[in-house]
Amino acid sequence: MNKKVISLIREMKDDYNYNESIKTLRTNIQFCGSNIHTIMFTSAMPDEGKSDVAFAAASSLAQIGKHVVFIDADIRKSVLVSRYQLTEEVSGLSQYLSGQKGMKEILYDTNFENFSVIFAGPYSPNPAELLEEDLFEDLIHALETEYDYVIIDTPPMANLIDGAIVARNCDGAVMVIESGAISYRLEQKVKNQLDKTGCRILGVVLNKVDLHADGYYGKYGKYGKYGKYGKYAGKYSRYGAYDQYGNTKAEQ
Repeated sequence: MNKKVISLIREMKDDYNYNESIKTLRTNIQFCGSNIHTIMFTSAMPDEGKSDVAFAAASSLAQIGKHVVFIDADIRKSVLVSRYQLTEEVSGLSQYLSGQKGMKEILYDTNFENFSVIFAGPYSPNPAELLEEDLFEDLIHALETEYDYVIIDTPPMANLIDGAIVARNCDGAVMVIESGAISYRLEQKVKNQLDKTGCRILGVVLNKVDLHADGYYGKYGKYGKYGKYGKYAGKYSRYGAYDQYGNTKAEQ
Protein backbone atom coordinates (compact mmCIF):
# COMPACT_ATOMS: atom_id res chain seq x y z
CA MET A 1 0.00 0.00 0.00
CA ASN A 2 1.15 3.54 -0.75
CA LYS A 3 0.68 5.42 2.49
CA LYS A 4 0.82 9.07 3.42
CA VAL A 5 3.49 10.13 5.91
CA ILE A 6 2.71 12.12 9.03
CA SER A 7 4.82 13.33 11.96
CA LEU A 8 3.79 12.53 15.51
CA ILE A 9 5.18 15.03 18.01
CA ARG A 10 5.00 14.60 21.74
CA GLU A 11 7.23 15.85 24.50
CA MET A 12 7.68 13.16 27.12
CA LYS A 13 10.04 13.04 30.04
CA ASP A 14 12.57 10.29 29.56
CA ASP A 15 11.91 7.73 32.29
CA TYR A 16 14.20 4.71 32.42
CA ASN A 17 11.91 2.58 34.57
CA TYR A 18 8.90 3.27 32.38
CA ASN A 19 10.78 2.42 29.20
CA GLU A 20 12.16 -0.78 30.68
CA SER A 21 8.68 -1.81 31.81
CA ILE A 22 7.30 -1.26 28.32
CA LYS A 23 10.14 -3.36 26.88
CA THR A 24 9.23 -6.17 29.26
CA LEU A 25 5.59 -5.88 28.20
CA ARG A 26 6.76 -6.06 24.59
CA THR A 27 8.75 -9.22 25.29
CA ASN A 28 5.83 -10.93 26.99
CA ILE A 29 3.54 -10.05 24.09
CA GLN A 30 5.98 -11.78 21.77
CA PHE A 31 5.99 -14.85 24.02
CA CYS A 32 2.21 -15.09 23.81
CA GLY A 33 2.66 -17.09 20.62
CA SER A 34 3.40 -16.80 16.93
CA ASN A 35 -0.33 -16.82 16.16
CA ILE A 36 -0.97 -13.60 18.12
CA HIS A 37 -0.89 -10.70 15.68
CA THR A 38 -3.95 -8.53 16.32
CA ILE A 39 -4.11 -7.27 19.92
CA MET A 40 -6.60 -4.91 21.50
CA PHE A 41 -5.94 -2.83 24.60
CA THR A 42 -8.96 -2.03 26.72
CA SER A 43 -9.99 -0.83 30.18
CA ALA A 44 -13.14 -0.61 32.27
CA MET A 45 -13.34 3.19 32.58
CA PRO A 46 -11.82 6.28 30.92
CA ASP A 47 -8.53 7.82 32.08
CA GLU A 48 -6.88 4.59 33.24
CA GLY A 49 -3.92 5.21 30.91
CA LYS A 50 -4.98 2.60 28.34
CA SER A 51 -4.19 4.65 25.24
CA ASP A 52 -0.69 5.56 26.40
CA VAL A 53 0.16 1.97 27.30
CA ALA A 54 -1.18 0.70 23.96
CA PHE A 55 0.74 3.29 21.95
CA ALA A 56 3.94 2.72 23.91
CA ALA A 57 3.72 -1.05 23.43
CA ALA A 58 3.09 -0.63 19.71
CA SER A 59 5.97 1.78 19.18
CA SER A 60 8.26 -0.45 21.26
CA LEU A 61 7.51 -3.41 18.99
CA ALA A 62 8.36 -1.21 16.00
CA GLN A 63 11.69 -0.29 17.57
CA ILE A 64 12.88 -3.90 17.34
CA GLY A 65 12.05 -4.13 13.65
CA LYS A 66 8.49 -5.41 13.79
CA HIS A 67 6.13 -3.80 11.30
CA VAL A 68 3.32 -2.39 13.42
CA VAL A 69 0.10 -0.52 12.72
CA PHE A 70 -1.73 1.22 15.55
CA ILE A 71 -5.50 1.65 15.15
CA ASP A 72 -7.35 4.20 17.24
CA ALA A 73 -10.79 2.57 17.41
CA ASP A 74 -12.17 4.99 19.99
CA ILE A 75 -14.48 6.75 17.56
CA ARG A 76 -16.47 8.22 20.43
CA LYS A 77 -13.68 10.11 22.21
CA SER A 78 -10.28 9.91 20.54
CA VAL A 79 -7.33 11.78 22.07
CA LEU A 80 -4.64 10.70 19.60
CA VAL A 81 -4.74 13.76 17.32
CA SER A 82 -4.47 16.29 20.15
CA ARG A 83 -2.02 14.25 22.20
CA TYR A 84 0.47 13.98 19.37
CA GLN A 85 0.10 17.60 18.26
CA LEU A 86 -1.07 17.01 14.71
CA THR A 87 -1.38 20.28 12.83
CA GLU A 88 -2.82 18.89 9.60
CA GLU A 89 -6.18 17.35 8.94
CA VAL A 90 -6.21 13.56 8.78
CA SER A 91 -8.77 11.01 7.66
CA GLY A 92 -9.69 8.12 9.92
CA LEU A 93 -11.53 4.94 10.76
CA SER A 94 -15.03 6.41 11.02
CA GLN A 95 -14.77 7.74 7.46
CA TYR A 96 -13.58 4.39 6.13
CA LEU A 97 -16.34 2.43 7.90
CA SER A 98 -19.00 4.84 6.64
CA GLY A 99 -17.76 4.49 3.06
CA GLN A 100 -16.36 8.01 2.72
CA LYS A 101 -12.69 7.00 2.42
CA GLY A 102 -10.74 4.06 1.11
CA MET A 103 -8.19 2.04 3.05
CA LYS A 104 -5.20 3.80 1.51
CA GLU A 105 -6.65 7.18 2.46
CA ILE A 106 -6.74 6.44 6.20
CA LEU A 107 -3.44 4.57 6.60
CA TYR A 108 -0.45 6.75 7.49
CA ASP A 109 3.23 6.03 7.86
CA THR A 110 4.85 8.02 10.66
CA ASN A 111 8.20 9.51 11.60
CA PHE A 112 8.71 6.38 13.74
CA GLU A 113 10.38 3.64 11.70
CA ASN A 114 8.21 0.56 11.01
CA PHE A 115 5.24 2.29 12.62
CA SER A 116 1.97 3.17 10.88
CA VAL A 117 -1.26 4.54 12.31
CA ILE A 118 -4.97 4.74 11.57
CA PHE A 119 -6.68 7.60 13.39
CA ALA A 120 -10.23 7.39 14.73
CA GLY A 121 -11.57 10.03 12.39
CA PRO A 122 -14.45 12.42 13.07
CA TYR A 123 -16.88 11.63 15.87
CA SER A 124 -19.66 9.30 14.84
CA PRO A 125 -23.06 9.09 16.58
CA ASN A 126 -23.24 5.34 15.90
CA PRO A 127 -19.74 3.88 16.42
CA ALA A 128 -20.93 0.42 17.48
CA GLU A 129 -22.92 0.04 14.27
CA LEU A 130 -19.91 1.15 12.21
CA LEU A 131 -17.58 -1.32 13.91
CA GLU A 132 -20.01 -4.15 13.18
CA GLU A 133 -19.71 -3.50 9.46
CA ASP A 134 -17.92 -6.10 7.34
CA LEU A 135 -15.55 -3.31 6.32
CA PHE A 136 -13.89 -3.44 9.75
CA GLU A 137 -13.22 -7.16 9.48
CA ASP A 138 -11.95 -6.65 5.93
CA LEU A 139 -9.60 -3.91 7.16
CA ILE A 140 -8.12 -6.12 9.89
CA HIS A 141 -7.56 -9.02 7.49
CA ALA A 142 -5.83 -6.73 4.99
CA LEU A 143 -3.55 -5.23 7.64
CA GLU A 144 -2.62 -8.66 9.00
CA THR A 145 -1.12 -9.55 5.63
CA GLU A 146 1.15 -6.50 5.69
CA TYR A 147 2.08 -6.02 9.36
CA ASP A 148 3.57 -8.21 12.07
CA TYR A 149 1.31 -6.65 14.70
CA VAL A 150 -1.99 -4.80 14.58
CA ILE A 151 -2.46 -2.96 17.89
CA ILE A 152 -5.97 -1.60 18.52
CA ASP A 153 -6.88 0.98 21.16
CA THR A 154 -10.55 0.49 22.07
CA PRO A 155 -13.03 2.48 24.19
CA PRO A 156 -13.53 1.48 27.85
CA MET A 157 -15.78 -1.57 28.12
CA ALA A 158 -17.69 -1.15 31.38
CA ASN A 159 -20.51 0.82 29.78
CA LEU A 160 -19.87 0.52 26.02
CA ILE A 161 -20.19 -2.38 23.60
CA ASP A 162 -17.58 -1.09 21.10
CA GLY A 163 -14.66 -3.00 22.62
CA ALA A 164 -16.54 -6.31 22.58
CA ILE A 165 -17.31 -5.80 18.89
CA VAL A 166 -13.63 -5.13 18.13
CA ALA A 167 -12.61 -8.18 20.19
CA ARG A 168 -14.30 -10.52 17.71
CA ASN A 169 -11.58 -9.64 15.21
CA CYS A 170 -8.62 -9.86 17.62
CA ASP A 171 -6.26 -12.67 18.57
CA GLY A 172 -5.89 -11.39 22.11
CA ALA A 173 -6.66 -8.60 24.57
CA VAL A 174 -4.68 -6.74 27.22
CA MET A 175 -6.63 -5.14 30.05
CA VAL A 176 -5.32 -1.91 31.60
CA ILE A 177 -6.42 -1.27 35.18
CA GLU A 178 -5.78 1.85 37.25
CA SER A 179 -4.48 0.77 40.63
CA GLY A 180 -6.86 1.49 43.49
CA ALA A 181 -9.45 3.21 41.31
CA ILE A 182 -11.50 0.44 39.67
CA SER A 183 -13.63 -2.11 41.49
CA TYR A 184 -13.24 -5.83 41.09
CA ARG A 185 -16.86 -6.01 39.98
CA LEU A 186 -16.22 -3.73 37.01
CA GLU A 187 -13.14 -5.63 35.95
CA GLN A 188 -15.02 -8.91 36.21
CA LYS A 189 -17.69 -7.40 33.94
CA VAL A 190 -15.05 -6.54 31.32
CA LYS A 191 -13.49 -9.99 31.61
CA ASN A 192 -16.87 -11.66 31.10
CA GLN A 193 -17.54 -9.54 28.03
CA LEU A 194 -14.23 -10.56 26.51
CA ASP A 195 -14.81 -14.22 27.37
CA LYS A 196 -18.12 -14.13 25.49
CA THR A 197 -16.40 -12.88 22.33
CA GLY A 198 -13.90 -15.75 22.40
CA CYS A 199 -10.99 -13.28 22.49
CA ARG A 200 -8.09 -14.61 24.55
CA ILE A 201 -7.08 -12.41 27.49
CA LEU A 202 -3.30 -12.15 27.29
CA GLY A 203 -2.83 -10.34 30.59
CA VAL A 204 -3.36 -7.28 32.72
CA VAL A 205 -1.43 -4.03 33.07
CA LEU A 206 -1.85 -2.59 36.56
CA ASN A 207 -1.39 1.11 35.88
CA LYS A 208 -0.54 4.12 38.07
CA VAL A 209 0.82 1.97 40.88
CA ASP A 210 2.17 3.84 43.90
CA LEU A 211 5.69 2.45 44.11
CA HIS A 212 6.06 3.72 47.66
CA ALA A 213 2.99 1.96 49.03
CA ASP A 214 3.44 -0.86 51.51
CA GLY A 215 4.49 -4.09 49.85
CA TYR A 216 5.33 -2.28 46.58
CA TYR A 217 1.85 -2.93 45.14
CA GLY A 218 -0.08 -1.49 48.05
CA LYS A 219 -3.40 -3.09 48.86
CA TYR A 220 -3.19 -5.32 45.79
CA GLY A 221 -0.40 -7.34 47.34
CA LYS A 222 2.16 -8.76 44.94
CA TYR A 223 -0.17 -9.17 41.97
CA GLY A 224 -3.56 -8.51 43.52
CA LYS A 225 -6.85 -10.17 42.78
CA TYR A 226 -6.49 -9.24 39.13
CA GLY A 227 -3.81 -11.89 38.72
CA LYS A 228 -6.45 -14.47 37.82
CA TYR A 229 -7.25 -12.74 34.56
CA GLY A 230 -4.63 -14.36 32.40
CA LYS A 231 -1.62 -16.57 32.21
CA TYR A 232 0.60 -13.51 31.91
CA ALA A 233 -1.28 -11.26 34.30
CA GLY A 234 1.34 -11.51 37.01
CA LYS A 235 4.07 -10.52 34.58
CA TYR A 236 2.10 -7.54 33.32
CA SER A 237 1.04 -6.19 36.69
CA ARG A 238 3.91 -3.78 37.30
CA TYR A 239 4.17 -2.26 33.82
CA GLY A 240 1.89 0.66 34.41
CA ALA A 241 3.40 2.09 37.57
CA TYR A 242 3.39 5.53 36.01
CA ASP A 243 0.86 8.17 35.19
CA GLN A 244 -0.43 8.76 31.66
CA TYR A 245 2.49 11.08 30.89
CA GLY A 246 5.19 8.64 31.85
CA ASN A 247 5.91 10.10 35.30
CA THR A 248 6.16 8.02 38.43
CA LYS A 249 3.99 8.92 41.39
CA ALA A 250 7.05 10.28 43.14
CA GLU A 251 7.63 12.78 40.35
CA GLN A 252 4.15 14.27 40.41
